[in-house]
Amino acid sequence: MKPRLNVHVTDELFDKVEIAAKRPGVTKAAVVEAALLGFFSKEFDDQRDGALIRRLDRMTRQYDRLERNLSVTTETLALFIRFFLTVTPPLPNADQDAARALGKERFEYFISQLGRRLAGGKNMIRDVLEEISTTESDFFTEAEIEALKAVRENGSAKSQSEDRGGDDA
Repeated sequence: MKPRLNVHVTDELFDKVEIAAKRPGVTKAAVVEAALLGFFSKEFDDQRDGALIRRLDRMTRQYDRLERNLSVTTETLALFIRFFLTVTPPLPNADQDAARALGKERFEYFISQLGRRLAGGKNMIRDVLEEISTTESDFFTEAEIEALKAVRENGSAKSQSEDRGGDDA
C-alpha cells in the first residue's frame, strides 16, 4: 500500500487535476504523482536550465550587437561634432538670421529623410558596417583573387569529372 498524502491546492489546480483524471485509465492520484515526479526530476531541471541558457545566450548576442551599434553611433556623432566645430567658422551677426533660416530648412529635410529611412526599414549603421567590412580584396590583389577563382573552378570541374567516372579527362 502506498502512503497517503493530504494536500490543499487552489480551486484552479483542483479543476485541472479533475479534468485530467476524466481520461480513461487516469486517476487523480496518477496525475498528482506524475506532476510530483516531473517536479523532482533531474531531467526536468536540465531541460528547464537548457532552455534558460539558450535564451540567455540569445539575449547576450542581442545585447552585444546593441552595444556595438551604440558604440559606432556614439563615435560617429563625436567625430562629426568635432569635424563640424573644427571647420565651421563663426558667422558675422548680419548673416545669422539667414543662417538660422537655412539651418531650419536643412533640419526639416534631415527629419524627412530620417522618417523615410526608418519607414523603409533602412539602417545606416548596418549599411556602414557592410561597407567597411573586410572583403577578399583587403587581403589579396585582383590577380591573386582571379587565380584563386580559377583554382576553385578547376577543382570543381575535376571533382565532377571524377564523379562521372573520369570520361572528361
